[in-house]
Amino acid sequence: MIYKLAIAGMFVAGAAAQHVGMQTEEVHLKMPIKKCIGGACVPEATVATIDSNWRWTHKIDTTYNCYTGDAWNETFCATPEECTANCGIDGVSASDWKATYGITGDSAGAINISFVTNGTNGVNVGARMYLLETEDKYKNFQLLNKEFTFDVDASNLPCGVNGALYFVEMDQDGGKAKFETNEAGAKYGTGYCDAQCPHDLKWINGEANSKDWNGTEGTAVGRGHYGTCCAELDIWEANNISTQMTVHGCTTEGQHRCEGVECGDNDKGERFKGVCDKDGCDYNPYRVGAVDFYGPGDKFAVNSLKPMTVVTQFKTADGTDTGDLVEMSRFYIQDGKKIENPAVSYGKYTSLTDEMCTAQKSEFGDYDDFTVKGGMKAMGEAMGRGMQLVLSLWDDIEVGMIWLDAIDPAPKKGEEPGPGDRRGTCSQDSGKPEYVEKNSPHAHVIYSDIKYGAFGSTYLDKLSPSERAKEEAAFAAKAPKEHKHAKSATKSAKKSACPSGSLSECIGLCPAVPASAYKTCVSECASRCVDGAAAWKGAPADALEAKLAAVKAKEQWLTMEEKAATMLENELQKEIASSK
Repeated sequence: MIYKLAIAGMFVAGAAAQHVGMQTEEVHLKMPIKKCIGGACVPEATVATIDSNWRWTHKIDTTYNCYTGDAWNETFCATPEECTANCGIDGVSASDWKATYGITGDSAGAINISFVTNGTNGVNVGARMYLLETEDKYKNFQLLNKEFTFDVDASNLPCGVNGALYFVEMDQDGGKAKFETNEAGAKYGTGYCDAQCPHDLKWINGEANSKDWNGTEGTAVGRGHYGTCCAELDIWEANNISTQMTVHGCTTEGQHRCEGVECGDNDKGERFKGVCDKDGCDYNPYRVGAVDFYGPGDKFAVNSLKPMTVVTQFKTADGTDTGDLVEMSRFYIQDGKKIENPAVSYGKYTSLTDEMCTAQKSEFGDYDDFTVKGGMKAMGEAMGRGMQLVLSLWDDIEVGMIWLDAIDPAPKKGEEPGPGDRRGTCSQDSGKPEYVEKNSPHAHVIYSDIKYGAFGSTYLDKLSPSERAKEEAAFAAKAPKEHKHAKSATKSAKKSACPSGSLSECIGLCPAVPASAYKTCVSECASRCVDGAAAWKGAPADALEAKLAAVKAKEQWLTMEEKAATMLENELQKEIASSK
């Protein structure tokens, strides 16, 4: 994704470096999310940081710019080595979030990103942010065999503007440990990468990407010699006309600095020769034939002029957190009603699978780089290693977002678009930055109430009472086939110390709904598992006390499985008392 940054004077927001300046103290924006298990969702105290490309870059210990407009300062950055040594990015103050970047939050999990902000230091366009779980580490998500849910209001996003929420496999610390010249790290939003292997990152691997830098006149964007690649999982790319989800695997693991052919540069005709699947496999309702599914107004199944809840589930071949990814499915909730994804025009597919993607590539005549680069399995492997969440709003300086909401590729004069070329109803020119920034500067997107957890655990509170009853009944009806582990966990507990070998694994087998089944299953796991009290009966008091201390120290139980931890702690306390 190529983002257009801020344009300004001296204190320009729109440049990046790896050293840290001391002109402004860094303040992060509170944006808590929730992890859900069973009927309980536990808050996590995550905060947002803005990408280093949007930050003021200046010579260390001075206020002189290292980067202005679309160019590096020739004095401070005569070579990449000198630039790395001379320059640093600075902090974002509490007032900068709104005044410079047009971003506000309610500290309760909602964040509003504005499109064009006229600040005292220049004009800022869009933003890219990440969640931190600690001051120096991005929140790491491992979503195999889980679901991810969020609310979004895209009503104020016109043609050519993209409110994108997605995951990338960048380093959790922003590359700080790998590269000694990177003194900023995740705290200051470093380390970004995606499947397009973007060249517009001003710093990659802790070094200035100033070699062969070519600026784009009238913007703060340029291209350097290197690109930065990694797997990309696009949960949500949308405006109020079109929406799309896409998987992009890579043949490399984690963040990878590329040069030459491995970047897969479009302008060199090497798109499919690079290390990442740039096309990916996508599901855009309009593109696959459901032209009345998503859009502005009540005539659409999902009305983009109203807030909605977006639920995405990641199903594995064996139903475990370590299995191969086989399906990425989607449904929506709006006005308390669950709305399923529609089937495509070329089959009964409603989700992303290897079979669906192969059929789509054939139907639309697209080159199948998805299969070449490993398909769903490759995407799942990246998810298993852990990915970081990106929250963004952007316009497209390369092709005007036609791949999302117009016709791509544009047909030749006198010819009709080919199968799959229509992505939405926008005109071919509506997404040109010079047009959309002038005519829709007040566009904005609101993301809120982010949750993740076991299937069925994150969205029931969004349903009306009648819809919730139907959903719980449907879930219970699937139990014999899809959730037989709920009964087997209880049954096998009578035969063995712990189903699956550990408390956390046992609880992971428990169904999220109905709540009564979850509670029963967790209770059995807590009393039977090898990490539980039953395995320690008859042990000396000091051993039991040591075990209790270990249980209390397990952070994941205190946050993710609080109820189960409490049950186990109570059991251990009883055993200690009876042993003394």
